[in-house]
Amino acid sequence: MPATAGTLPTVQMSPASQPLPCTTPGRLMAFLRDRNPALMPKFSGIAVDYMRHGRDLGVRWDYAFFQMVVETNTLKFTGDVLPAQNNFAGLGATGGGVKGEYFRTVSDGVRAHLEHLMIYAGIRVDDPVADRTRKVQSWGILDRWRSRYGRQITFSDVGSKWAPADRGYAADIQSVANAFHNSYCRGPDPAPELLAAATGKRTRTAAYQPEASLGASNVPAALKPSDQAAVTAGYTMINRPTAGTIDRMPPASGAGNFPPPPAKNDTEESRVAAAAGKFAVPAIEPPGQTPKCRVWTASYGGSKATIIRSTKDGTTNYTVLDVNPGREKAETDAYIAAYAQGGSRIEDFPSKNAALDKAFKLCPEA
Repeated sequence: MPATAGTLPTVQMSPASQPLPCTTPGRLMAFLRDRNPALMPKFSGIAVDYMRHGRDLGVRWDYAFFQMVVETNTLKFTGDVLPAQNNFAGLGATGGGVKGEYFRTVSDGVRAHLEHLMIYAGIRVDDPVADRTRKVQSWGILDRWRSRYGRQITFSDVGSKWAPADRGYAADIQSVANAFHNSYCRGPDPAPELLAAATGKRTRTAAYQPEASLGASNVPAALKPSDQAAVTAGYTMINRPTAGTIDRMPPASGAGNFPPPPAKNDTEESRVAAAAGKFAVPAIEPPGQTPKCRVWTASYGGSKATIIRSTKDGTTNYTVLDVNPGREKAETDAYIAAYAQGGSRIEDFPSKNAALDKAFKLCPEA
């Protein structure tokens, strides 16, 4: 049963708050094109960006996508914001012709939208993509508003603050969600390759395969407490970033670019982690050269981080893994079993950025 506008889901994903399995990038893009036949080619993968960044950040990316549809009028941009801005949430666009912020790529614009939702939910964003997000977060102007609720913030709550003059804002978002769920969840996914691009999963057939449930019955024994967050660990290899670009990764794409799955240790841990993996395309190495080390990132959605060191084919891999406080060992062990067999947890850090700084010191060539 679709939610009503008064009960929109929480901004932050949790085991109890997940997109419906039928909400795939392929179906979302079909939904968009039916409502905007003149959709610009550069937006043809925007649903992939919402799913990929949403999973990475732990944000209900499906309702963020529906909000984007409302904000941009199905990417027709009939207000002050221009398509060239890649600004899908009207960040900084305050009306009266003020166009707001510009983002270099569609992916950056999507991430900026999701990060802005995070600060509404009370989740700190280190080095936000959007200047507006940085300012609002530093001013602390949402703290008192958020404290009134005493619970997790929902998209209904966001609507009351995001567009206070528009009392129908949340209803508009839910109307878009209902239109999608009622018409596009019944048939096959028209573009399952987009789901593969967003999640990093190989698809053996063109038919849509629902994502594996990440409920308690499917997680490793070490990860079964009822408060366990949804597992979303996987590989993302990164090169040394320029300032402020650590989390702006290229989109995942195509089979054949994924790290090899465990072949001889097909455990429940490895299957669960593989089902939830999010892969990105590794950087292309010059012919005949094998790097001595690489730096990767992965996430279980937590606020702390640990570095895992492993070796494969003569290359030392340093993985910065986001972990949940109090569950560092359990989540690290599960990750090592699935993706870094023989590896070891070498150091813990209070944040991802601190761990990345150390990883690049350990691997200066990355």
